[in-house]
Amino acid sequence: MRAVRDSKYFAGCVNRSTRVRLLGALLALLTAGCGEAIEPRLARLAPGARILAFGDSLTFGTGAQASESYPAQLERLIGRSVVRSGVPGETTAEGLVRLPDELDRVRPDLLLLCLGGNDLVRRRDPAQIEANLARMIDLARERHVPVVLVGVPTLSLVTRLRGAELYERLAERYGVPLENEVFAIVLSDRTLLSDRVHPNARGYAQIAQALADLLRAAGAV
Repeated sequence: MRAVRDSKYFAGCVNRSTRVRLLGALLALLTAGCGEAIEPRLARLAPGARILAFGDSLTFGTGAQASESYPAQLERLIGRSVVRSGVPGETTAEGLVRLPDELDRVRPDLLLLCLGGNDLVRRRDPAQIEANLARMIDLARERHVPVVLVGVPTLSLVTRLRGAELYERLAERYGVPLENEVFAIVLSDRTLLSDRVHPNARGYAQIAQALADLLRAAGAV
């Protein structure tokens, strides 16, 4: 009888132990799913693909040589052509007018959209900035061009800047990959700046690396 009781006790312990392990694994999966968002995926870019980097002075590469701009450095990192199309001082309203011709001229396989900094500095209405960027994403999608959104920091009195929330809303609305941290990090580090608002070559290198990492994580390269 004791042997029977011992075997039942042992079986109960095993069952309880198994249940605990299973419950722990389930909780771990649920916690990971809640704590880490799934990045939107991109189609893999062929070796001969062209990427259009569209923006203002941050895309133009003000503060560094053309070969040190983030589009030029990104091109070397991912082995794909990256066309630099940045106009210093450009606002989202101006970019919205310019973008259709650039899309038709370059015929890119992917658009890197990085605009809004000049609007934020001039304290333009965030709702209008968001609407302009949304229309630019629409223009790209009408031409079957996938988009990666690159956010810039909002004005802040603190040392560490943070990417503007409007980019997060757009990324969620359209389901596009977003890099909304690297410019805030770079522009908060004086050693990575050429002046108060533009990176130097090292700063642009860090931006290019972050974008290369995003493209790899999304499956584009």
